[in-house]
Amino acid sequence: NKTTKKKAGNTAKKLRKPSQERRVGALRPLKKPPKAHGSFIWPIEGRLISRFGAKGKGLHNDGINLAAPRGTPVRAAQSGIVAYAGNELRGFGNLLLIRHEKGLMSAYAHNEALLVKSGESVSRGQEIARVGSTGSVERPQLHFEIRKGREAINPLRYLRQQSAKLNRID
Repeated sequence: NKTTKKKAGNTAKKLRKPSQERRVGALRPLKKPPKAHGSFIWPIEGRLISRFGAKGKGLHNDGINLAAPRGTPVRAAQSGIVAYAGNELRGFGNLLLIRHEKGLMSAYAHNEALLVKSGESVSRGQEIARVGSTGSVERPQLHFEIRKGREAINPLRYLRQQSAKLNRID
């Protein structure tokens, strides 16, 4: 009996060590976003169909919505690290979140296709997705947000006005 208990004790010690190593490996620090180069750029050329802010009936748009043909290339508005690429957030369809310097994050929703993966570095102007109508929208468009922490910021404050080739809102 004593021999069995010693073996069981040794086995338990051996099992603890690898699991501790796995826990340490899971705590690797996230990559630091690359330095920003210039101002944010427009992610697509399209028609502004919904502005930032209150929409009535208690609704609020935390970004802007730009209509464009299905398959239009979506470009990273600024260099950063892809923090999320998927479709698990209800209503947004295929969504990308990109983490930038100074605590900023940009969001790109309703995409037909995602061309980058979580953890990947992206450069300002790099093609990251294709416009689609996934999630809670019926026509092809891009929902674009800029956030600082949890606060949604009007993207028009960050986007260069001279690069916008937008038509009037419907």
